[in-house]
Amino acid sequence: MTEHFAPGDKVVTKQMFPPGHVRTPWYLRGKTGVIERVIGDTGDPEALAYRRDGPAHLYRVRFTMAEVWGEGAERPDDVLDAEIFENWLEPA
Repeated sequence: MTEHFAPGDKVVTKQMFPPGHVRTPWYLRGKTGVIERVIGDTGDPEALAYRRDGPAHLYRVRFTMAEVWGEGAERPDDVLDAEIFENWLEPA
């Protein structure tokens, strides 16, 4: 599977709300972050939950608290890292 993002790339998590087994936290949907590292190919847990096969590329994405929580962020410059599958990401 080919990597589509590299460390330092800005990405946005898609604002999808599909039913069922979802691995992307709701509070990160629609937020902009930066690829911190490429983790690599794994099984797609959203597909595997329904006994479908499919590889998925996994990335660690870094978000600032200001991006996640807006003006209500207690420490806006602190960061949160989340591991997010490629199908949830698009270029910023």
